[in-house]
Amino acid sequence: MTVESTAAHAPRRSAGSNAGATGTKRTTSTTAKKAATAKKATTKKAATAKKATTKKAGGVVKSAEPGLVQLLTPEGERVKNAEFDQYVEGITAEDLRGLYRDMVLTRRFDAEATALQRQGELGLWASLLGQEAAQIGSGRALRDDDYVFPTYREHGVAWCRGVDPINLLGMFRGVNNGGWDPNGNNFHLYTIVIGSQTLHATGYAMGVAKDGADSAVVAYFGDGASSQGDVAEAFTFSAVYNAPVVFFCQNNQWAISEPTERQSRVPLYQRAQGFGFPGVRVDGNDVLASLAVTRWALERARGGEGPTLIEAFTYRMGAHTTSDDPTRYRHDDERAAWEAKDPILRLRRYLESANHADEGFFAELETESETLGKRVREVVRAMPDPDHFAIFENVYADGHALVDEERAQFAAYQASFADADGGK
Repeated sequence: MTVESTAAHAPRRSAGSNAGATGTKRTTSTTAKKAATAKKATTKKAATAKKATTKKAGGVVKSAEPGLVQLLTPEGERVKNAEFDQYVEGITAEDLRGLYRDMVLTRRFDAEATALQRQGELGLWASLLGQEAAQIGSGRALRDDDYVFPTYREHGVAWCRGVDPINLLGMFRGVNNGGWDPNGNNFHLYTIVIGSQTLHATGYAMGVAKDGADSAVVAYFGDGASSQGDVAEAFTFSAVYNAPVVFFCQNNQWAISEPTERQSRVPLYQRAQGFGFPGVRVDGNDVLASLAVTRWALERARGGEGPTLIEAFTYRMGAHTTSDDPTRYRHDDERAAWEAKDPILRLRRYLESANHADEGFFAELETESETLGKRVREVVRAMPDPDHFAIFENVYADGHALVDEERAQFAAYQASFADADGGK
């Protein structure tokens, strides 16, 4: 704009005069030089201002550079944070041991589920390996009257909400459609459709606000889902209606085989700024930081301050699901680097250094872990095989010719295996 304005008001000379032509050339050159200098100075000033400016929203001070809230280092050292220490200042040694127990048992259950799928007992499994701190920390920040809308990997949050792990496995085995009453634990059924649960959460939160209830809603989704239109729509509605919802994005670096840098030009938490509400990036492998930041966001929601976006910066140690092979698109050294930031090992180091847990505690927990693993194996193996024809039921209330045709085709397909086995 400055360059155009200066050029527009430059003195005009007669084209028939040599002096005029020379004067025009000199004037234009001088004007362009001044404009370029002014533009350079303006750009430099803007860059300096951008670097110096911080934006404070809901108590979080963020510079132009991506921030990371961290209370426990990978080495298990406690670090101070002026903004978020207050949200964990009352935590006791018993509380810390409880968080550690939650993560250990969740990981053991997850490992058993993966093994059972490999043995043919489950149709599919989506492992949370490496994301325990993000889920347990945020899950333990919730009140009983808060409501959760998960995706299909929130096994740790389900654990915190009191959902029996066996119910999760029944769904992945195909013997139920969820296996729990969402209203019994304020934990909605798993959502397989990517990103749609953020809209469900927003609508529910709008209803909570209209009812005048003192509670909040949390929507969990991954970095890949953040590219979905449903998520953008949820951001828009939640901001416009000031809905008491927390968007908890677990950025585990990979949307199946697509890395985060191919999905977004900016850190994911910064997307919230464009919708008019605060975003914060937390170390998703730090259970204390995840707990503190989620408590802060929930407090904002309950206080009528509207939505918040939390980006839990973590890593998916295993495959996207058991049908995926991560060795085809990522290197072992990447996983090794993240293994050094293991959320469970991090908290154990802190417990030991602070004398909050002894060997007896860890030994007892190991025994409990073995008991859980045995129970999971026994119960799943005792489950009935899924009804192969159940998929055709309840599609239409009064039946449908096309569904009947597909059922008959599938029946013939199943019968072909019996014929191949001599009628067995």
